[in-house]
Amino acid sequence: MSGNGSGGMGATGSGGVLVAVVPGQPTVVLDQAARLADDLDVPLVCANVDPNRYLVSSYVDGTVVALPYDPDLPEVEDETFDPELETDIRAALDGRGVPYSLKQLAGDPAWALARLADEMDARYIVVGTREAGLRGSLREFFNGSVAVHLAHRQHRPVIVVPLAPVSGAQTLPWEDPPV
Repeated sequence: MSGNGSGGMGATGSGGVLVAVVPGQPTVVLDQAARLADDLDVPLVCANVDPNRYLVSSYVDGTVVALPYDPDLPEVEDETFDPELETDIRAALDGRGVPYSLKQLAGDPAWALARLADEMDARYIVVGTREAGLRGSLREFFNGSVAVHLAHRQHRPVIVVPLAPVSGAQTLPWEDPPV
């Protein structure tokens, strides 16, 4: 899937910008990634990772075959990009003049993004900070930060876009509140 009539991403090694996108994510992450891709005159690849499924195989045309970790989930093998997320991305990017494509991935987010970055020879990987609240904190506690995993397990620069920055006097999300 691609936007702006780009006909999809070019050959491997195009050196584009890879951005991790998730449903409900503030558009600032996508906006900053698009701005960087535009500044560098490279394509933007928007990747969504389904962490509830594992990769079985992927094909040259971008089709991903994945199965659920949970045997009670339906065994829909071909991963499709979330239609609502696609609509949000198109609304944010169409008309900006930045060629982009959409990729659906499966498995561990950091591993899947690093693998795609290798395949496309990405110049940068752009991610947002974790979501605020208990759910985001628990997910990060058990799974670790995607940005931290990317920064330590692959060689490309990782750009982290703050989603809810706190002032110097406020408690950071991982700190205990003062007693």
